[in-house]
Amino acid sequence: MSAVVIRSGPAWDIAAAVPDPELPMVTLADLGILRDVRQDGDAVTVTITPTYSGCPAMREISQDLRHRLQRAGFADVRIETELSPPWTSDWITAAGRTKLNAAGIAPPPAAGPRSAGPIPLTLTVPVRTVACPRCGSVRTAVTSQFSATACKALYRCQDCREPFEYVKEI
Repeated sequence: MSAVVIRSGPAWDIAAAVPDPELPMVTLADLGILRDVRQDGDAVTVTITPTYSGCPAMREISQDLRHRLQRAGFADVRIETELSPPWTSDWITAAGRTKLNAAGIAPPPAAGPRSAGPIPLTLTVPVRTVACPRCGSVRTAVTSQFSATACKALYRCQDCREPFEYVKEI
């Protein structure tokens, strides 16, 4: 029997439901870092992609995936990391964006089409229009380019005055 990529069934459902350790309101499937689940008999291989190549949460994600799948009866669980193509914030699902916003974290906008050529290097911080997840105002200001993790920035709404995190687009 050869391995089969599945997007449904018990192994996929378990892997897809694993919460992100840094953003527990969203799952690995919501974030788009769950690439595939291959099942070969009672062996399962899960492929994930980090949001950043040095993402410190990958070890915890792998351990949580392995633990949950083994607890569900899959004795042979392998976790693979795939770096190409690299993760993009466009892979966050609509449900994931809704969950982030409901938790007071502004989701990134769609990154848009990408060229096949080189990516230009910019030395300035990009100007972003980030809506406040609490009141919806776009009168917001960045207070720090980094939050608790490198993939988030800190903002403050100038209307409701509430601080909030923003998941950076890639």
